[in-house]
Amino acid sequence: MRSPLPILALLLNALIWGLSWWPLRQLHAAGLHPLWATALMYGAALVGLLLLRPGSWRSALAHPVLLLLALSSGLTNVAFNWAVTVGDVVRVILLFYLMPAWAVLLAWKLLGERPTPMALVRLVLAFSGVVLVLLPADGARQGLFTGLSLADGLAVLGGFMFALTNVNLRRMHALPGQARMLAMFAGCTLMGAAAAALAWTLGLAPGLPAPQAPWLLIAGAMALLMLLSNWALQYGATRLPASVTSVVMLSEVLFASVSAVWLASAELPARTLAGGALILLAALLAATARARAPGQRIGAQPLAGHQG
Repeated sequence: MRSPLPILALLLNALIWGLSWWPLRQLHAAGLHPLWATALMYGAALVGLLLLRPGSWRSALAHPVLLLLALSSGLTNVAFNWAVTVGDVVRVILLFYLMPAWAVLLAWKLLGERPTPMALVRLVLAFSGVVLVLLPADGARQGLFTGLSLADGLAVLGGFMFALTNVNLRRMHALPGQARMLAMFAGCTLMGAAAAALAWTLGLAPGLPAPQAPWLLIAGAMALLMLLSNWALQYGATRLPASVTSVVMLSEVLFASVSAVWLASAELPARTLAGGALILLAALLAATARARAPGQRIGAQPLAGHQG
């Protein structure tokens, strides 16, 4: 009988990320912009990783290709954390979960994996769902992109970069796991700091505030949760088929949606629900397609959950 611990670990990972929007908003309310928060939280997590695994930096430096992983994972978290802080949580999560659709296109371009007819069906489903989510209430009179917000654009960018991160992970699966984790934490730290500094220069974000106990405590707790989340993902994903991992990690959408309705009184229009159903159906079909793929290496396929 299979142990339930790997699935519980994946659910813990999904729960942490599904609820991450709330502490990020608390940090924002306390004066810490999500870009600075990303840099500080991952910086603390990076220090913790180096203390636990002091030799991991040598392993990472031995593989310069990890710079690509650092860049894509850093941009993933910069875009997601900013979007989920300032935008509609459910809308952001749904747009972010275009990841399986982007993965088909990126794998075609970067890995030479021609999409199957079923993969093209999933693309149509996913992008049809996006049209429903983004279509303004008076869609007949307004263009599709009329009501787009900064959060919408960041969510789509985050999902695309997350798909690129997963493709990079597939290409680099033979590299040491600690080196990959260090590269991802370092990328999130550096990209968060660089994006925060650029946004501050352009007047899009305030500067780094003076240290204050409220946001320091929340940021420290988030750093610990990120380490726990990454450990849970690594534990679960390496012990289960990637198809099972992908399906379980879709629970992040449920955790985020329920918590947004409960804590932020978010509304779920029928159009958003219908579009979300199409996007999630495409992701679910992608997961079940992996289950049917012969000779699949566990952990080598893209995961439908946060890596950072």
